[in-house]
Amino acid sequence: MLGKLKKNYFLLISTFLILYFFFNLLDGERGLFSYFKKKEILINLKIEENDLSNKIKDLEFKNSLLSTKLDLDYVETLIREKFMFGKEGETLYIIKRNDN
Repeated sequence: MLGKLKKNYFLLISTFLILYFFFNLLDGERGLFSYFKKKEILINLKIEENDLSNKIKDLEFKNSLLSTKLDLDYVETLIREKFMFGKEGETLYIIKRNDN
């Protein structure tokens, strides 16, 4: 028995090393499966980053509207949309008053 092991020593060690490297290639901390999981997480993080940046841009735009210099046309459009004030096809006249 010991004689057979000594004859096939190289074959046993090389088989063990090949299996070891094969399993680590696929399953290790830096293996193929782990790579795909991390790649999927990275894609999800990029999507989340885009969503958050869009929300930030939207909030910055809304914050820019909060000033002493209002865009009255935009405010009027919002009032008409939110409160359903006015009718379609009506004519709107804007009268500016100079209060000094």
